[in-house]
Amino acid sequence: MLDIKKIRNDFPILSREVNNKPLIYFDNAATSQKPISVINSLTEFYSKYNSNVHRGVHTLSMESTDLFEEARNRVAKFINSKNSESIIWTRNSTEGINLVSNSWGRKNIQPGDEILVTAMEHHSNLVPWQILADINKAKLVILPINNDGTLNLDEIDTFINSKTKIVSAVHMSNSLGTINPIQELCSKAHKVGAKFMLDGAQSVPHIPTDVADIDCDFLVFSGHKMLGPTGIGVLYVKPEILEEMDPFLTGGEMVLEVSYEKAKWNELPMKFEAGTPNIADAIALGEAIVYLENIGMQNIRNHEIELTEYALSKFKSLDKLTLFGPLDPLIRGGILSFHSEDIHPHDIGTFLDHEGIAIRTGHHCTMPLIRSLNIPATSRASFYIYNTKDEIDYFINTLGNAIRYFTDVK
Repeated sequence: MLDIKKIRNDFPILSREVNNKPLIYFDNAATSQKPISVINSLTEFYSKYNSNVHRGVHTLSMESTDLFEEARNRVAKFINSKNSESIIWTRNSTEGINLVSNSWGRKNIQPGDEILVTAMEHHSNLVPWQILADINKAKLVILPINNDGTLNLDEIDTFINSKTKIVSAVHMSNSLGTINPIQELCSKAHKVGAKFMLDGAQSVPHIPTDVADIDCDFLVFSGHKMLGPTGIGVLYVKPEILEEMDPFLTGGEMVLEVSYEKAKWNELPMKFEAGTPNIADAIALGEAIVYLENIGMQNIRNHEIELTEYALSKFKSLDKLTLFGPLDPLIRGGILSFHSEDIHPHDIGTFLDHEGIAIRTGHHCTMPLIRSLNIPATSRASFYIYNTKDEIDYFINTLGNAIRYFTDVK
């Protein structure tokens, strides 16, 4: 059992009030809050170590470089990457996917090839592949979902075939909460000679992630969803693939030698990190990983299973709401998306905000998915390590008040 009270004390923002009510933060799928250790690491870097990394021979530069690369090593260990050279710093998951689609995709996807994604993908894992398919005259294939929000795998061997060159799938849906069978998808991709890209933006912060066990070729995730700062993300690539990829961005730092006529690329991972990197936020992400590891990723997952199971049971008391996604908390993350035929999601979100509850409303950057559900948008509550059953009780009670308020008005 986690000591949630102790954990909550590590997050300064959780002590504030919103509209004269204690803040209940249920928007973790959009971004997480930050513990004081992460906040302090940013202040400490700029106060004590601030200098550009690599090549500098003075003390501050060498200290900054050591901290920067130590953070990379922490990331590698966190996802069980065999070496840190497979870890590329990006701004976020979106940039990582774009890097792969441009650097690997434009070189390897040929006319007539197929790119497979699922029907529940975030725009970040859909639009780059749409563009690549259009430019390289390939075909984008959509793997459908069942009514319960799980992937429809009835004809998976038809969808993943000899024409498939890459399968790019979300691990945990940011709209449905669905946890997908990624190892099965990865295995089937490899059997036909295709690569497998995993979007771990929602899963890596919540579920133990082992790239060696999954055997994925690419993995992306974002620091700001896992207690770290905004503006820092990670792309993992198997080293043998990374060696063959061309740089996505060019300029300083990613070069080893330059003449007026040509340039020679730097060693991995700097080959893919042009310009001055986001040093402070990379270091702070390393501190976020230390915090998560001290709690234990399996402990975090167990806590969220308990919260999700509790919330699903409480939702049964609410009338006139449709809840999307699987009802089994073992194949669902702590994400609850729901819709009312009588109340617009923005009205629900505003009502809850007046009571200090932060949720997300809209299509959650999964517009094709939301449209396939024949609704304009959903309201979404999402949990993390600092959330409690008491908060869920207050949320459910307030949501019931919102339903009564708006339906009575009508």
